[in-house]
Amino acid sequence: MQPTTTEPHNAILVEKTPLETYVPPARPSLIGLSRTELADRLGEIGVTPAQRKMRVQQLWHWLYFRGAQSFDDMTSISKGIRAELAQHFTVDRPEVVAEQISNDGTRKWLLRLPSGDNVERAHEVECVYIPETDRGTLCVSSQVGCTLNCSFCHTGTQRLVRNLTAGEIVGQIMVARDRLNDWADREDGTRRVTNIVMMGMGEPLYNFDAVRDALLIVGDNEGIGISRRRITLSTSGVVPNIVRAGEEIGVMLAISLHAVRDELRNELVPLNRKYPIKELLQACRDYPGASNARRITFEYVMLKGVNDSLDDAKLLVKLLKGIHAKINLIPFNPWPGTAYECSDWDQIEKFSEYIFNAGYSSPVRTPRGRDILAACGQLKSETEKLSARERQALRAMAMTD
Repeated sequence: MQPTTTEPHNAILVEKTPLETYVPPARPSLIGLSRTELADRLGEIGVTPAQRKMRVQQLWHWLYFRGAQSFDDMTSISKGIRAELAQHFTVDRPEVVAEQISNDGTRKWLLRLPSGDNVERAHEVECVYIPETDRGTLCVSSQVGCTLNCSFCHTGTQRLVRNLTAGEIVGQIMVARDRLNDWADREDGTRRVTNIVMMGMGEPLYNFDAVRDALLIVGDNEGIGISRRRITLSTSGVVPNIVRAGEEIGVMLAISLHAVRDELRNELVPLNRKYPIKELLQACRDYPGASNARRITFEYVMLKGVNDSLDDAKLLVKLLKGIHAKINLIPFNPWPGTAYECSDWDQIEKFSEYIFNAGYSSPVRTPRGRDILAACGQLKSETEKLSARERQALRAMAMTD
């Protein structure tokens, strides 16, 4: 799905138009294909219909359970079929160009997407791993750049280059498991990547088909196997696709709300001019599967003197009445050139206390990875601005770490 460019009367751009479309490499990767698509690819190289189901299951196991990085690793598949697969396809995932590790243990990877022989068409995205005592959360990107222009978000200042494919989205998770030694043969049997959040670069619901196909693979119990209750899709409010996401993907939903009045949200999240708060909240009320056990998260960035008054808190509670909701308060993470400041801590606490006393969970998100611009709203592939020598040094560190 490609967004259209919409310019309101005051010329604030609501949506950007993609600059490019995906061009597959000469030998495409099998990562990101459904079982049906894998069967079709096997048919193309001469695997008989009688064998395809078994071969698909073998490939699925090696790709998503074992994390095989080459066809040679797939020892339960005959050498002849492995050779034929290698002649036509790859199992390439994004390449780690640079890795930065925060003082708090957060890791940010700059990833180059597979591009075949055309290096000029290679694109890069960022994803972030956040380790905690009881979980490990991977923040995944859905676009190169971003469709939207949220004024408080660093990622929103980028151009929208193109949508990611399902394989490029799944590939980010596979890279994280590669880097963290997190596949099925881990000696202690635990997992480091336990949660996925579609909160990286891009608006997931403007890349609906690829995001859906990727998350269905991620949640498949015979592969990567991350429960859909541990996968959260965050949207700025693409209303027509919210209910569809519940029906076709079935993961947890997060809404980037950030304001309780249309006039302010029009400024912070210009998409609100197309889908105002009333329409957005009705879509949330209609979201399939929402319940007290599967609450919708409303993300609310705390901006000093902008949206952090007690009047804002009172109206927020009023707006969310009847929705199974929790409110995630996000201290604003600064970035170069921003005009916003983070709310004072005592004001954040007062805001949170009012919401909590009204019966809603209101955790304050602990900022993670601020020192490497890996926190919420900070992703922008800053590494692209580094010199060739600096990039080479970072890449060497990433390959040897």
